[in-house]
Amino acid sequence: MTPTASSTTSDGQLDAVRRRFAVVLGEFRRTAVLVPHDPYGSLWTADQGGVRWICAFSDEEALARFARAQGDAEREWTYQTILGARLLDVMVPMVPGPAGVALDAGSDEGMLFPPVRGIVPEAAAVDLGGME
Repeated sequence: MTPTASSTTSDGQLDAVRRRFAVVLGEFRRTAVLVPHDPYGSLWTADQGGVRWICAFSDEEALARFARAQGDAEREWTYQTILGARLLDVMVPMVPGPAGVALDAGSDEGMLFPPVRGIVPEAAAVDLGGME
């Protein structure tokens, strides 16, 4: 079967999106981000769609916007500075169940790093069953 022009274009577009995401992922892995603590001293997480998302922020301004959106801007938010690679490779596998990282949650520039192969370690990925 010969690919049609539309399937070739779709494949090319998908490859371009994958390449752009690989660049973004590489930049995230090399960047130190701010990870706030919840009121109990643990890393701030949010559950959505069966995934526990570790919330990380690119800078204090992004964290402050998130605090305001939570209606909790008056308290002092403590946070850790953690390398993106450490979040994905070490912290995500420590979370019980599927987990990923939400960068700049609640902003237009936000990005999700889901628990899938190529983003988190294979032991923490949830997509291994049907992706051969």
